[in-house]
Amino acid sequence: MNPMSNTPSPVSASERRWIFWAAVLGMLLTTIPYFIGFQTQGDDWRFTGFVFGVNDGNSYIAKMLAGAEGDWLFRTPYTYLEQRGILAYFPFIALGKLAYPPAQHEQFVVIYHLYRLIGGVMAILATYEFIAYFVERISVRRLGTLVACFGGGLGWLLVILGQGNWLGSLPLDFYSPETFGFLALYGLPHLAVARALLLYGLLLYLRRPSFPSLTTKNSLLSTSLPGLLFLLNGLFQPLTIAVAWAAMGAHLTGYGLTLFARGHRTRADYQLWLDYLRRAILAGLISAPFILYSFLALRGDPFLSGWTSQNKILSPHFLHYLAAYGLILPLAFLGARHLMRTRPVESWLLIGWVILLPVLAYAPFNLQRRLPEGIWVALVVLAMGALERTQKSARAWYIPLALTFPTTLFLLTGGITSTLHPQPPIFRPTAEVNAFLALSEQAQTGELVLTSFDTGNVLPVWAPVRVIIGHGPESVGLSVLQPRVEAFFRSTTSDADRQALLEEFGVKYVFWGPLERAVGDWSPQQAGFLQEIYQENGYSIFEITP
Repeated sequence: MNPMSNTPSPVSASERRWIFWAAVLGMLLTTIPYFIGFQTQGDDWRFTGFVFGVNDGNSYIAKMLAGAEGDWLFRTPYTYLEQRGILAYFPFIALGKLAYPPAQHEQFVVIYHLYRLIGGVMAILATYEFIAYFVERISVRRLGTLVACFGGGLGWLLVILGQGNWLGSLPLDFYSPETFGFLALYGLPHLAVARALLLYGLLLYLRRPSFPSLTTKNSLLSTSLPGLLFLLNGLFQPLTIAVAWAAMGAHLTGYGLTLFARGHRTRADYQLWLDYLRRAILAGLISAPFILYSFLALRGDPFLSGWTSQNKILSPHFLHYLAAYGLILPLAFLGARHLMRTRPVESWLLIGWVILLPVLAYAPFNLQRRLPEGIWVALVVLAMGALERTQKSARAWYIPLALTFPTTLFLLTGGITSTLHPQPPIFRPTAEVNAFLALSEQAQTGELVLTSFDTGNVLPVWAPVRVIIGHGPESVGLSVLQPRVEAFFRSTTSDADRQALLEEFGVKYVFWGPLERAVGDWSPQQAGFLQEIYQENGYSIFEITP
């Protein structure tokens, strides 16, 4: 029997319309906290545009401001080091060019969330297409998409039990977009688009394109499409290229071992495996240039090398993954057995990918937690395969599947609550923002400003300047620099040491507000080497004098 003959029926036009409008509705629901944030801001507070991961969110808006100022390559404003620039965070930089003064920050935030809405819809549509390739029943396809995009693990239960810092870490549901998917829809558009491209690419690897947007009569283009999608992924999340390679490698290995173990093998079996091998090699060759470019760029630039070395995104204790996936693992195991019988070729992409979880999550790599990207979708597909098979007893699994959604409700409720009561870091004092805007009018693009860490994270969002410290990974040498910057604002530090620090880094301005006064008790107003050029509502800006 042709192993591809059991492919479920293609997705119909009516299905696509349904999932499109369902995706739009789902993404609009995730927008409620942000809408409330805009409504809550007023004379005293300004909304940053983010309800979680605010420090990183501020850095995305700073990248958009850099794009508006003329940049095309990524150069972080969170370091004193000179930079050559690299092709990274390109969507943020490019989208920044759509905004113009006045009210530029508000435009950045609106553009960011339009990007988030579009990226989220893309991810939901791609998830549905991917699930539909393995699942026949439309109701199960829809349920699987809902679980894959809006579901989570048992992190909510750990929080209720007072174990929010279990084994030294938050539950993965609350901070890891790659472990599930909702966080990417909620606030990380580049990761949502990256998942969409990953799933579409793997789907095209498994079969020739059959949905209208990707259909082509050109066979060369058809076989090149997976690699082209993976290459495009480099603009959104380069590590997803490596994830695609790993998934294809797991598929080839699992299917190849199955052929080797089987007692009877035909020439057609080997030809099919070789066809997949050719597709994988072609996809790898097409997408490899971005990985090679990133590798060479990171090694050849002192700033990028330092950034990479301190950018650590490590996986938590393995029991956290069991808490994350434990609800769905039994159902996924049953689905794997079912699909191995009915789809012995394609099912190895899902099974092999899931088996790779511990290898990817604990690879000797400083961004190891990013590597299990998409495995949740593979688990959900396997689980839906079991539901489709066990139609009579499917209702017994509805309760554990329903338990995957409380974390999403926690996150949405938390976002709404946070935006109803303005306070940092989700909101910034209007007086602080006014001081930033005043500095923006005074300073030249790229000039260096000395601030505390917390001020440094926000200042480049409103003014196209650089700071010494302000972002964990992007402020190279943070562990050494932060104590020196904090000492600058303490009265026990001599003026000679302060002047030496300003001269060493080429500082042009010193920002002094409540956050700087919280760091130290020194008052810069009497310093002979500083000239006050702005003072209002407790915020001052000083220019370095010769």
